[in-house]
This record gives sequence, C-alpha cells and structure tokens, in this order.
Amino acid sequence: MKEHDSARLLDRFRVRPGKTVSLRTDFDPGYTAHYLHEEEAEALLQRDIERLAQLQDKLFAQKTNALLIILQAMDAAGKDSVIKHVMSGLNPQGCQVWSFKSPSDEELEHDYLWRSARVVPARGMMGIFNRSYYEEVLVVRVHPELLARERLPASATTGNVWQRRFDEINAFEHYLVDNGTTIVKFFLYLSKAEQKRRFLDRITRSEKQWKFSTNDVHERGYWHAYMDAYEDVLNHTSTRSAPWYVVPADHKWFTRLGVAAVIAAELEKLNPTYPTLSAEQRQALAVALKLLQAEP
Repeated sequence: MKEHDSARLLDRFRVRPGKTVSLRTDFDPGYTAHYLHEEEAEALLQRDIERLAQLQDKLFAQKTNALLIILQAMDAAGKDSVIKHVMSGLNPQGCQVWSFKSPSDEELEHDYLWRSARVVPARGMMGIFNRSYYEEVLVVRVHPELLARERLPASATTGNVWQRRFDEINAFEHYLVDNGTTIVKFFLYLSKAEQKRRFLDRITRSEKQWKFSTNDVHERGYWHAYMDAYEDVLNHTSTRSAPWYVVPADHKWFTRLGVAAVIAAELEKLNPTYPTLSAEQRQALAVALKLLQAEP
C-alpha cells in the first residue's frame, strides 16, 4: 500500500468530529479496499508490525508520552485476534492489556471511570483496553437495569444520563491527552450475518467451543439497540484529540491491517526519539569504555 493510499484509508475509517455518521450508510463491515488481497495484506501487516516495534522502543526509552488503544466491538468481531496479531512484535515490558468484564463489587463502589483511570498507561507505555469505560454508554444503555446496580444518587440517574456521560468521557479523555496520553479508539464493525457464522464456527469446532457463551446469542436479540448506541457514541465522543476509527471486521486480515496502520500513524505523529545524553553521561560512558577496554 502506497503512503497516499494508506492516508486515504485512515481517513475513510476516521469519524470526523462534529459530523453525524450512520453505520448503515457510511460504513461497510465487509469492506476490504478492493485492491487488496489477503496475501498482500499479510505482507503489509508485517511491515507495520516492524514499524510499531521500532516506534514502541523509542516511546519506551523516551518516557514522555503514553499511547492508549481502546477496542470496542460486538462479540466475535476479533478484538482478541487484533491484540494477538497486531501487537505480536511489541516488547511486553512496554505494553499492557486490560480486559474489562462486568464490574466487580469493589468497582461498583466507585465512579464508572475509576477502574479504567487506575490502569491508564504510564509514560513510555502502550496500554490496550479490551472493552473500556464505553461499556457504560453501550451495554448499560441497552440494559438500563444495570444502572440500578451502580447505586448512584438520584441526581446521576435523572435527565439525559447518556449525554452527561458523553460529556464526562470527553472531559476525561481531554485531560489525559493534555497530560501526554495519546488515545486511539477503534470500533470493529462486524455484520450480524458474519457474527452468526463465527458463532456457528465456535459451536462446531472443539478447539473454539471454550470461547462461546449462550449469553452471546441472547445479546444478538439486541443488535439494533447496540447499533443505535454505537452510533450515538461515535457521534458524541469522536473528538480531535481522541478520534474514533470504524474498522471493517468481516474479514479479520483486513481488520488487523487497518488497526496496525492507524496505530503506526498515531505513533509516528508523536515522533518518539531516544533520549539525548548529557555531557556528564557521555563522559561517564567514555570512562566505562576505557575501563572495559583495559581489562585483560
């Protein structure tokens, strides 16, 4: 993929702040850019994995910025696959993955951002949120009975709860960005038909049965409600400082390529560099070099 083609692809995925998007009309979960074949995509993915490894090494050494990657999707869209394949070349010392399940009793005793805020990546680190605080305006919105479990004061559950949470999330992300954390958010857009095919594959293949939960089928009954909730999230929380990218997910090879290209582009914007040594540090290195060379 040529550089200008890559930029055009990233622009196609990005949800522009202030623009109202429709998943049904503006994005195609089966899109593969047409001119790409799986074999070609694999070669391009390996190129981007190598770019990511080089950039991560500098990010880790510089310890000035952090990168937070948020992955949101319907079940079976390939979040785990993206983490496994796209991050395969990264140094584990500089990368952390957090999977957010249903909140625990301890987490429910705090505000909904608490469990995410405490594991935001440190400077020099790359953090991956497999699901995130966005579940609070997705799953909780589709299943409003979950809001009652949070034991919130009446003032937090009246009026437009979701708009208030959008504003709170935007403020939280703006704060993180201002303090050196780059945020990149992905919605892996899977079609309902492809999800069904993947569920059937999980049920019929013994090595994949452990991945399947009967609740996954139950949640399919809320598909349209989830799509409406996702659209609202995209339209209210894609900002200049923390944009959303809608990456087609019906073809895993293309999903991996798209995510890797975006992450590499965001890291290149940071332009991380290895630290420059001071005169004292260079002098200390020169002394150490002489001592080592003088050894028998």
